Amino acid sequence: MSRIRPDLSDEPAVRLDGVSLTYERTGEVLSEIDLILKQGSFTFLTGPSGAGKSSLLKLMYLAHGPTRGGIRLFGRQTYDLKRKQLAALRRRIGVVFQEFRLLNHLTAFENVALPLRVSGMKADNYQNEVIDLLRWVGLGERVDAPTPALSGGEQQRVAIARALINKPDLLIADEPTGNVDPEMGQKILRLFAELNKRVGTTILIATHDLDLIREFDAPVLRLSNGLLVRDVEFGGEA
Repeated sequence: MSRIRPDLSDEPAVRLDGVSLTYERTGEVLSEIDLILKQGSFTFLTGPSGAGKSSLLKLMYLAHGPTRGGIRLFGRQTYDLKRKQLAALRRRIGVVFQEFRLLNHLTAFENVALPLRVSGMKADNYQNEVIDLLRWVGLGERVDAPTPALSGGEQQRVAIARALINKPDLLIADEPTGNVDPEMGQKILRLFAELNKRVGTTILIATHDLDLIREFDAPVLRLSNGLLVRDVEFGGEA
């Protein structure tokens, strides 16, 4: 796995100041959120279903803009960025979804390589990197396997590799262990922890699995009814 070099400035990776989000049909889902994620941090986000976890993550990876408040990513205010500037900022963010979002007609290799191919990079320039990344997630023997032939855990690891192929400074994972068994869930979180310690990538993982959280020494943020109500700590520091 190639080394990822995050911006080592003093600016937080993520800063939310008084952020609220309102949907037209459902009303306010997030209210006055203040949050700082330091660069190189590893953090869990938890809370019951409907608490606003996915909405908060969407704000962080710029799928939505806030109704009120400000968002800064790597020191850049996001509300007034031009399209090209937003695209450049998004390339610094990797996202892992619970439902994998792989293309069934592609192999594991092709799914991971897709962001690079779409950007116009030639296969000769990324082939070894994609293979190395698949080996790192434990799929060195499944490089050419089509998506339907992969187990749920294998598909999730392909999705992780795809999220990392652009060498993001921030990795956001939305319930990444929700569709795999507990043993595979532990393996997946150990991959995230290794990435954080070895490379320094800032990582935020949303999950409702408190048993899994307790196995890792990391701070935990909790959402309830759209409010960031407390920081729960299992030995980590915010």
